Amino acid sequence: MPNKSDKLSITLKFGNRILPMVVARDDEYIYREAEKLINSRFNFYASKYPDQGNEMYMLMMALDVAVRLKRMEEENDPAPVEDAIKALITKVEQSLH
Repeated sequence: MPNKSDKLSITLKFGNRILPMVVARDDEYIYREAEKLINSRFNFYASKYPDQGNEMYMLMMALDVAVRLKRMEEENDPAPVEDAIKALITKVEQSLH
């Protein structure tokens, strides 16, 4: 059972917004890196498309990060490898009979 020392209070800053959170101590690094990624992508879109407003920049950033996530999920999809292994097993079994 996790104890209180396994949790950590952190404050993340996104633009002019502050988000206090309590996270698992082991996850602090991930949250800090996510904060950097969000701010980096937000700033990229804010500089590339001036005068669009913070809500639009947040939307662009969210889409950007979601697309990256989906690409990573597809790249790490084990289904093609599993299918190839199954096909090889079938061929081996057929050649043994």
